[in-house]
Amino acid sequence: MKDKMYSLFDMNREQEMKKESPLALRMRPETLDGFVGQEDIVAPGKLLYRAIKADKLTSLILFGPPGTGKTTLAKIIANTTKSYFEQLNAVTSGVGDIRRVVEEAKNRKGMYGQRTILFIDEIHRFNKSQQDAMLPYVEDGTVILIGATTENPYFEVNDALISRSTIFRLNPLTEKDIRTLVERCINDKKKGLGSYNIEIAEEAMEHIVNTANGDVRTAFNAVELAALTTERDCDGKIHIDLKTAEECIQKRAVNYEKKGENHYDTISAFIKSMRGSDPDAALYYLAKMLYAGEDPKFIARRIMICSSEDVGNADPNALIVATSAANAVQMIGMPEARIILSQAALYVACAPKSNSAVAGIDKAMKDVENKRTGPVPLHLRNDAFKGAKEWGYGIGYKYPHSYEGNYVEQQYLPDELKDEQYYFPSDNGHEKKAKELPKLKNRNRVTIE
Repeated sequence: MKDKMYSLFDMNREQEMKKESPLALRMRPETLDGFVGQEDIVAPGKLLYRAIKADKLTSLILFGPPGTGKTTLAKIIANTTKSYFEQLNAVTSGVGDIRRVVEEAKNRKGMYGQRTILFIDEIHRFNKSQQDAMLPYVEDGTVILIGATTENPYFEVNDALISRSTIFRLNPLTEKDIRTLVERCINDKKKGLGSYNIEIAEEAMEHIVNTANGDVRTAFNAVELAALTTERDCDGKIHIDLKTAEECIQKRAVNYEKKGENHYDTISAFIKSMRGSDPDAALYYLAKMLYAGEDPKFIARRIMICSSEDVGNADPNALIVATSAANAVQMIGMPEARIILSQAALYVACAPKSNSAVAGIDKAMKDVENKRTGPVPLHLRNDAFKGAKEWGYGIGYKYPHSYEGNYVEQQYLPDELKDEQYYFPSDNGHEKKAKELPKLKNRNRVTIE
């Protein structure tokens, strides 16, 4: 069984390894007093703060983007709790590791009355069977689970585990938080870069803080790289200017995984921006998806759907533009495909809007599913076979082109649904003309949420 006591050799070895570790790892605080950010969950008086201080934790899941403090909080808990702290990484661990931890936890609890906290980093990487293997032991208290994930746990973690855990969402750190932490690492001579005698220009600091995009690890990596690659001046100081900062941080890290919550949130915002006739927002979300490496064909498909669902016959050309754009994207590819997607998204965003197509078909589908639909009226049935007239097929049908205006009033719906209405044209664009049809005059528009 593992022992929490270390020999002097082990302690010295651990200290040496920490010195060689990346800056972000060395700067990780060991107590709540040194933790920066996430005041809504770990400020004094908040639930998680009180639970950690009192060492009264129950199973919990920490959910948030990279660099927001999930693993740091787990390490603080490890330093604070009297429980035995065990850590697994879901990428490299399996059911066998879980069983080993559980068996040791049972022995520890039975022999010493000591609880075991099991921290699983990247818990969303565990498959269903691996998560199910933990469930009985979380439920009976053999282990207290702390899971960390960048993915929405309601999508990626079993409902049974979710119901037995408290979910804490961590948000991207503010620019003020990032600045505080960068300044701390520059001045910290023990764990940070204080011995390097660094001076960082204000515009360089602003660039790093802004480009880090809420991820303190990104900011630390940039400052560390700048410190290690910049020559000292004659006074022995390392000056980090804006040009150096730009070279060291280069590209902003966008929080976006193609199968994660941010993926669904961003495409949802993109569609709603086109639906809401906001071309600026549509372009922003399009740029965010493309920058993060989203499949252009996926984006093109969503534009096609929006062109029909939200524009429809108010501007029939929207679907033509969107379909042409989807074909062009497949033929051309990135980076030029961004222009085609931009054109299509702007056309849909700026087009007159109508949801009559989706509202109409959904209402009709609901009736087909739930109502007695009845047979096709006899006068509309196919009469192109011998004996059809004897059955009454086609008798009484009025050919619209034989009447003035190419229209004649007659029943088309089955008797059971003859008074139902499905199409409610809007007053926008091309669809306004549809309201001039005799069948559709004085028909009030129906909206759906």
